[in-house]
Amino acid sequence: MPGTILDGRKLSTEIRQELTERIRVLEPRGIIPTLAGVLVGDDPGSASYVRLKEKACNEVGLRAEMQHLPADCSQEHLLRRLRDLVQRTDVHGVFVQLPLPGHIDEELVLAEVAPEKDVDGFHPQSVGCSWLGQRSFVPATPSGIMEMLKRTGHDDLRRKHAVIVNMDSLVGKPMAALLTRNDVGANVTLCNPDTPDIAGMTRQADLLVVSVNQAGFITAEMVKDGVIAIDFGSNYIDDPTAKQGYRLVGDIDFEAVKLKAEAITPVPGGAGPMTVTMLLAHTVIAAERASLSA
Repeated sequence: MPGTILDGRKLSTEIRQELTERIRVLEPRGIIPTLAGVLVGDDPGSASYVRLKEKACNEVGLRAEMQHLPADCSQEHLLRRLRDLVQRTDVHGVFVQLPLPGHIDEELVLAEVAPEKDVDGFHPQSVGCSWLGQRSFVPATPSGIMEMLKRTGHDDLRRKHAVIVNMDSLVGKPMAALLTRNDVGANVTLCNPDTPDIAGMTRQADLLVVSVNQAGFITAEMVKDGVIAIDFGSNYIDDPTAKQGYRLVGDIDFEAVKLKAEAITPVPGGAGPMTVTMLLAHTVIAAERASLSA
């Protein structure tokens, strides 16, 4: 019997409705949760993603303040902008849209966003606290995956084997940090996609998380029966039957793997929609915490 389809769009809609109610609770206190973002340069993909975040903010009742700086702006100018945003009491979440132009030190810039407003979870203190199991924001994608597992009843992972095919700081490492927390207690293996005998690793997974941007990278022969398969790949492949002549697919051979899986995310419509939603959720949490300390 095919596995349960984990519908990220449906879950995202539910969470956004909940956020709208939480925002309304803050209104009588004069608090409007506010997300500020800084985009440097004119990368079309980055600009599109910032517009998506702004639109999502407006839909749930968050205030969005997006600042666009030219590609040749100096590092010091960017840092000054960030300092101003971080110091403002009416701004609760701050993010820097990546990637940054080559002349700007990304690590230095990300460290300028105070941890209490670091809704992307990129500040070194946020990263360290997440590995220690302490309160912190983590990147929105792994946060969204964990929320999806919890809300669909697939979060009983104690002593289960989680295999993550990704080693970056956006998905792989923070996902491992969340899964190894005491309240989750999973056994975690992080893999590079070019690991020799990667199939031998993925076949051990009770939970498999993949983000390598290689269409069909995970085949049915690479997973065991009953796997929970989370796909954060994004690949466009030619499809003459599609209106645009192409379609979006993930890293997992969805049709084949779903026949063996206990649960699986589709692409599109799986883990992706949860990412922006969790950024909104982090901003609301930051606003709620700020209201308690005011």
